[in-house]
Amino acid sequence: MIILLIASIIVLIGADQFVKYWAVENLRPVGNMDFLRIGDFEILDLSYVENYGAIFGSMSGQRWFLVGITSVLIMAALIFMVCIVKKSRFFAVIAALFVAGGIGNLIDRIRYGFVVDMFDIQLFDFAVFNVADICVTVAEFMMIGYLLVEIVKDFKKKKADKFPVEVKENE
Repeated sequence: MIILLIASIIVLIGADQFVKYWAVENLRPVGNMDFLRIGDFEILDLSYVENYGAIFGSMSGQRWFLVGITSVLIMAALIFMVCIVKKSRFFAVIAALFVAGGIGNLIDRIRYGFVVDMFDIQLFDFAVFNVADICVTVAEFMMIGYLLVEIVKDFKKKKADKFPVEVKENE
């Protein structure tokens, strides 16, 4: 399983870097282009953006701090992934997605001094993002989903313990 996780991380990093390379070479000169439309309905554009900060541009200009903190978080997630893989494949996958996204953006921060973003949702006003961001976001939603399921299970268990249902047998 660990080999599959590492291979997945490498493939996701490769996909992220390939799309970013394409964006730098082809999208940067034009700025943006239409991508996904249904008739006149705009869904997704490709827009070249250089993000010098973290999420939504926060901490802009803190390149080396972001490189440092990202490196520490990636190492922690890798250690967690290796330690948890035998107990929970689900959490190992979450860690692998986080590692892939973190490394993808870390490569940009070191190489360019910024992160290359390109996916621009037109359905609503949202940040421009990249493949690495998708990996991290999917990992976060998987974790939130897991926690919500566990909270509901715990609530139901406590409710059942507090109000046990009596089953009467027919005599």
